[in-house]
Amino acid sequence: MKAPKVARTVRPWRQALGAVAHRAGHRSEWLAAALLMLRGYQILGFRLKTRSGEIDILARRGKVLAVVEVKSRATLDQALTCLTTKQYERLLSAGRSLLRQRPSLAGHVLRIDMVALAPGRVPRHRRGVVPG
Repeated sequence: MKAPKVARTVRPWRQALGAVAHRAGHRSEWLAAALLMLRGYQILGFRLKTRSGEIDILARRGKVLAVVEVKSRATLDQALTCLTTKQYERLLSAGRSLLRQRPSLAGHVLRIDMVALAPGRVPRHRRGVVPG
């Protein structure tokens, strides 16, 4: 027989920190989307959920479908180097899933991109990133 689930209470300070992080994440994604649009990308969606995971931004430019991961860290170097192999594989799987689900995207080439942000620095867009 399984033990009954115990309801966990969330401490108010932890909930407040989560809300701040959530807003900061949204701000970062909007900044990244603005940068991509300035570079000629069409934004197709934000925070798209798939069985493989969540895609921060889905963007298209020509026949390239970019699954964009947005990373915000204290420095640009930290942001640019924090994509793990596991995250990369998850993004690739999520992108492939979207390609299968949306017939309008047939014929597009899937690519994993990253937009790195850091306070006081110009955001950097990396195309075709690989984990490392």
